[in-house]
Amino acid sequence: MFATGLVDSALIRLFRFRTRGFLKMQETDGRVPPVPQEGGCYLYVHVPFCEVLCPFCSFHRVQHCHDLALRYFAALRSEIRRYHAAGFKFSGVYFGGGTPTTEPDELLATIALVKELFGVKEVSVETNPKDLQEPLLSKLRAGGVTRLSVGVQSFDDQLLQEMDRYAKYGNGAETAERIRNAAAMFPTFNVDLIFNQPHQSVASLERDLDIFLSLGANQVSCYPLMTSPTTLRRMQGAMGQPDRRRLRKLFHTILGKLRPAGFAPSSAWCFTRQGQGTDEYIVASENYVGVGSGAFSYLDGTLYATTFSLNAYEQRVRDGLTGIVTRHQLSTGDALRYTLLTRMFGLGLDREWARQRHGRKFFWRLWGELRTLEILGAANRTQRGWELTPDGMYWLMLMMSEFFESVNSYRDAMRAHVRTELESHGKAVLQPQRERALACG
Repeated sequence: MFATGLVDSALIRLFRFRTRGFLKMQETDGRVPPVPQEGGCYLYVHVPFCEVLCPFCSFHRVQHCHDLALRYFAALRSEIRRYHAAGFKFSGVYFGGGTPTTEPDELLATIALVKELFGVKEVSVETNPKDLQEPLLSKLRAGGVTRLSVGVQSFDDQLLQEMDRYAKYGNGAETAERIRNAAAMFPTFNVDLIFNQPHQSVASLERDLDIFLSLGANQVSCYPLMTSPTTLRRMQGAMGQPDRRRLRKLFHTILGKLRPAGFAPSSAWCFTRQGQGTDEYIVASENYVGVGSGAFSYLDGTLYATTFSLNAYEQRVRDGLTGIVTRHQLSTGDALRYTLLTRMFGLGLDREWARQRHGRKFFWRLWGELRTLEILGAANRTQRGWELTPDGMYWLMLMMSEFFESVNSYRDAMRAHVRTELESHGKAVLQPQRERALACG
């Protein structure tokens, strides 16, 4: 009844207004944050190195350089030990990037350390299509990886060329064959696909999904193309600009293909068939710690961010600190809205869980948000709480992509800050491209 572009736009404007204070970051000393008072905690490890810097990607990443990566992984392991010494306990770990598998031996050593210190059983690792080969796959599985996620983005060769991935990572047919051979090796094998690319048609998306369904992988994450001001400028030449008016049609195309094939949603954009884990650790745990350069943490209502300078990150760790350089203590209302966003993105809210974690204030502070979801048909009340409808999944996909795009804008600002420091202080803090040039000669 309310499935119109006008409502979509109104909801996004309201969402921006209600979450406008989430990323008002201020400088902090970089000591290890307090251990969360209750609830699980997840570990995110950021590895920024990539062989190809795709024009559409807004994440913190730098061109791979072996010498720089060796120093970086050594600092990572030191920072991880610092959290262990402070008493943190993690239920799982997610290695993202960048491409963590650019340095297999360093990655495996870091996985082994996390498993030794924290006894985690859930180990998720991102990779690219080129790395889906032996002996790496067997080493990852033997090293304890339970979920391997490959960034395919599309099997369409034209789109791969526009994304500057065709020459480096192979064509769509080669990628499909690698996935077919590797998918059964891991309890959960995830394929990342991006929809709403500027030149992507509905037919191209349907073909991508049909190919995925033929490969034996048991999880797929279908992300809308998320940008930042910087990435939009980079994309204009090769890719063009995405059209948000197509999002609803493309999203329901995804639902129409995956759900009849037995893939159940585990978040608003992740679908699983007989697998475990999800694409978003923010759904798996309310509290999470991000280590490495360009990582974020959320602990007991406080958001933290680490430095985007690799040299500064290494120096801070040598000085006995973490990589954290900024923080923001969310207001009570903002913290509750953030919790509602992540719970609903994970498909629903358990009333008893919310009451135990946040007390009755959760419901009276968020009465308007919950009632709006009900009126719009985005969520239905159940005996346990609230459950998203298909329209609700679409709207939560919009809200979460809007949130991540605001994070991308923060990343832009931090990268610009690194450049400003370079210009002001010479070599005191080096921007990633300059760092690589110095490290790699």
